[in-house]
Amino acid sequence: MYVETAASPLAPACRMSAADMLAEAAAPPARDYQIIRAAVAFLTESLRAQPSVADVASAVGVSPVKLERTFRRWAGLTPKQFLQAVTLDHARRLLKAEASVLDCTYELGLSGPGRLHDLFITHDAMTPGAYRAGGEGIEIAWGWHPSPFGLALLMVTDRGLAGLAFADHPGEEEAAFADMASRWPRAGYVEDLAKTAPYASRIFEPERWHPDTPLRVVLIGTNFEIRVWETLLGIPFAAAATYSDVAARIGRPTAARAVGAAVGRNPLSFVVPCHRVLGKGGALTGYHWGLTRKRAILGWEAGIAGIIGG
Repeated sequence: MYVETAASPLAPACRMSAADMLAEAAAPPARDYQIIRAAVAFLTESLRAQPSVADVASAVGVSPVKLERTFRRWAGLTPKQFLQAVTLDHARRLLKAEASVLDCTYELGLSGPGRLHDLFITHDAMTPGAYRAGGEGIEIAWGWHPSPFGLALLMVTDRGLAGLAFADHPGEEEAAFADMASRWPRAGYVEDLAKTAPYASRIFEPERWHPDTPLRVVLIGTNFEIRVWETLLGIPFAAAATYSDVAARIGRPTAARAVGAAVGRNPLSFVVPCHRVLGKGGALTGYHWGLTRKRAILGWEAGIAGIIGG
């Protein structure tokens, strides 16, 4: 946990009582996202003004110390470092390195230099017939779990994780479930937290990302969508690619728009890293579960990978 020192610029002005510090330390880390989400939204809207920590804290309704502690606990980043991680300049730097990184990724069959921090995924694809049948005959267990990025809906088949979606508030859960279930309308759905919980902890706890225990996922989509999603799995942790890069990689260099549609249909958010796909100039373009969450995930990855300094 981040420990405030006399050298911290926040130390003289803002101190917490021992009771407050203990209460904060005991709070579930997943609850941090509520503060992070509000801070990300404010930082995004105020990017040009380069707001101070005090400005962000005031907008979010917490003390500067609490804001700083929350960011550090959440991803090891200060608010200032997070701001660096979601700027256009940083995105452009990621894209400049992308070409050689992806080439190595595909030649070696690995996830490039970010492999140490990667989820270590083994994937399978459902037959095209099962997709065309709307998932008929497939039983999907589902459950909601806390995550670093809000409430996470996990959907699991006997062959592995099939769906992952997000919601920010309890009232959004029904809409998110309907969105996911509409992709396989004839499948059978049963709530089973005992079956989905092991997947949730495996996905959202980086200390459990290990090659000896790969995460099993199953891709259910059209042949074209599956080719796109498989390509996304090759984008290294804390790196980025463009829609054009993905189109070229699957041998369809003029199909960037179709690739964009397939990226938007990705049923395995975060796990199949559609958040790492950027616009040609490095712009953080649309994300099915909201641009604020996309920025949060990219900033979180930058912190986990330790690629933002200062």
